Amino acid sequence: MTGQPLEAPPRAAPPLDVCVTRGDRVESRHEVDAVVVDASGAVVRCWGDPGRPVLPRSAAKPLQALPLVATGAADAFGLGDVDLALACASHDGEPAHVAAVEAWLDRIGLDVGALACGTHAPLHEASAASMVAEGLEPTAAHNNCSGKHAGFLTVCRHLGLPVEGYLAPDHPLQADHVTPALAGACGIDLGGQVPSIDGCGIPVWAVPLDRLAAGWVGLGTAEPTGAAARLLAAMRAEPFHVAGSERACTRLIASCTGGTVVKTGAEGVFCAVVPDDGLAVALKVRDGARRAAEAAVEWVLADLGRYPGEVGEVLVNRAGTPVGEVRVTDHPASDRGGIGRRS
Repeated sequence: MTGQPLEAPPRAAPPLDVCVTRGDRVESRHEVDAVVVDASGAVVRCWGDPGRPVLPRSAAKPLQALPLVATGAADAFGLGDVDLALACASHDGEPAHVAAVEAWLDRIGLDVGALACGTHAPLHEASAASMVAEGLEPTAAHNNCSGKHAGFLTVCRHLGLPVEGYLAPDHPLQADHVTPALAGACGIDLGGQVPSIDGCGIPVWAVPLDRLAAGWVGLGTAEPTGAAARLLAAMRAEPFHVAGSERACTRLIASCTGGTVVKTGAEGVFCAVVPDDGLAVALKVRDGARRAAEAAVEWVLADLGRYPGEVGEVLVNRAGTPVGEVRVTDHPASDRGGIGRRS
């Protein structure tokens, strides 16, 4: 073998340190493993353990939605940007989300009874309160994963696969399309794993954090006319349908530069891709705190020069008085004062 030796991967810094302060005291602290990879999938910066296996949860949704476009199902049923964004979404169950999912199901000849994701009240508090006031009961269309499941059912209808049991790991939808799409995008072999079960019932596979980031960078560097580019374009065009009017994903997609698209997952997972830079981010909060994941992804994207907003958040009490902050450092902070921030 000739040529220059391969460059050693960067040495990992300590985990990102997300501090929650109240007055001049650090009240809580969250450690975050995070990684940035380039267009080749190589790690260019990392904090904590970049190779730790994580359950991507909903951060895998754009990867799981690839077969919806790649099989021709999206075109066969005339899906637009709203539908494709919902296929990648963890939506808040606001009226526009629910109406779009119901219309989509009607287009493929099914109703909400076909959704196997389960039922919960809208995550959007005002929408949930309005339903209670009107005496309405939520349906599976209000489930934050109903768009993903509508996408799965669309592939089944297009390919003539049975709708019954579409969540099972050995169902042809999962075994022949969804799981291979995830494994192929991340460059891993899932054959030796027994999957866990996600909150909406589908299989959830453990993926090393750096390989999850590699899967995301592939979304942003794929062929411009392919499935990945179409899904990212839909998420950029319809950020509200990716999450909701009060959610971090919607705000970040709308405000970041470089074509950035982000997606959160349960238990403190967050992923992002910056297509213009050929970079992607994946992170996992060790204790699963959502507030730390949101602050950390803002911090990393700001560090990359792609998030122009304020990093972290100001905490207020019930009277609206500022009482503390959620802020990020890339090194441990003392327990009093000195909380680092990047914005």
